[in-house]
Amino acid sequence: MLAESSITSGHHTSKKTKNKKLKAPKKKFSWNLVRQHYQLYLFILPAFLFFLVFCYQPMYGVIIAWKDYNPALGIWGSPWVGWTYFEQFFHSYFFWELIRNTLGISIYSLIVGFPLPIILALSLNELKDGFGKKFAQTITYAPNFISTVVIVGMLVAFMNPQTGIINTIIQFFGGHPIDFMENPAWFKTVYVLSGVWQSTGWSSVIYMAALAGVDTQLHEAAIIDGASRLQRAWYINLPTIAPTIIILLIMSLGQLLNVGFEKIILMQNPLNQSSSDVISTFVYRAGLLNGQYSFATAVGVFNSAINAIILIAANSITKHFSESSLW
Repeated sequence: MLAESSITSGHHTSKKTKNKKLKAPKKKFSWNLVRQHYQLYLFILPAFLFFLVFCYQPMYGVIIAWKDYNPALGIWGSPWVGWTYFEQFFHSYFFWELIRNTLGISIYSLIVGFPLPIILALSLNELKDGFGKKFAQTITYAPNFISTVVIVGMLVAFMNPQTGIINTIIQFFGGHPIDFMENPAWFKTVYVLSGVWQSTGWSSVIYMAALAGVDTQLHEAAIIDGASRLQRAWYINLPTIAPTIIILLIMSLGQLLNVGFEKIILMQNPLNQSSSDVISTFVYRAGLLNGQYSFATAVGVFNSAINAIILIAANSITKHFSESSLW
C-alpha cells in the first residue's frame, strides 16, 4: 500500500512538474533586447510616430464635444455644457436622414463589395501562371492607383446626359438619357459600383496571399478522388482562407459608419444631397464651413462610438462561433 501511495504521489508530482514546465515563462521588457534588434524598431518608428501625432495626440480635443468651444478661450477655458450638443443632434430633423444614408451606402458597399475580392482571388488562383494571369491581375489592380478626384471626373464625363458614353449606349438601344449624377435614386448605385471597380482587384491581394499557403497535397488527393475545380475551390481553398475572411469582415463592420468623405463630397451636389448627405459630410459642413466646432465634434464622437460598439459586438459574435477573432 505504501508503495502504491508513493507511486501515485510520485505520479501526481511528476504531472505537476510537467504542467509547470509547459507554462511558458513571462518575458520581461529588456533594453538589451531593443539594442540587439534596433533595426526592427527603427522600421516600426515611422508608423508609430504617424499614429501618435495624427491619431492619439489630437484625441484630447474630443472634450470640446462637451464644451461650448470658443477659440479665444481655448479648449480648457471654454465652459462645460454636458450632453447638450449630443441631444441637439439626436433631436434634429436631419438625424434619421443622415443615419439612413450612411447605413444605406455602407451596407450596400459591404454586400456588393466584400464578396467580390474573394471570388476574384479564387478565380485568379485557378489560372495557370503565365501571360493570361498576369494580364488579368494588372487589369484588376490598376484602378486602385487612380486618384479619387480622377475617378469622379471620369464618372462625370462618362455619365453626362448629352455626351457621356453610357447615355450614348442607352440611346443607341432606344432608351432615354439618364442624369445619373443629379438623380438621388442613382447616387448610391453609382458610388458603390465605382468603388467596387476601383478596389476589388487590390482587395483580392490579401486573399491571394492566403491562398498561397494552401497545401498542394490536399489538391492532389482531391484530384485523385475525382473532385472538380469548383469542388476543390469550395472544400479546400475557401475553408483555408476563412479566418482571413472573418478578420477582414470584422474590420469592415468596425468601419461601417465611416463612409469615404472625399469621394462623396466630390460627387455631391444640391440635387442629389437628399441621398448623398452622410455623417462625414455633415460634420465637414457643420465644423469647417459653419464654425460649429463643438456640435461637429459631438457628431463625430457619436459616429466613432457606434463604430466601436459594432466592432466589439462583431468580434464577440465571431469569437463565440469560430476560433477567428481580432482579440
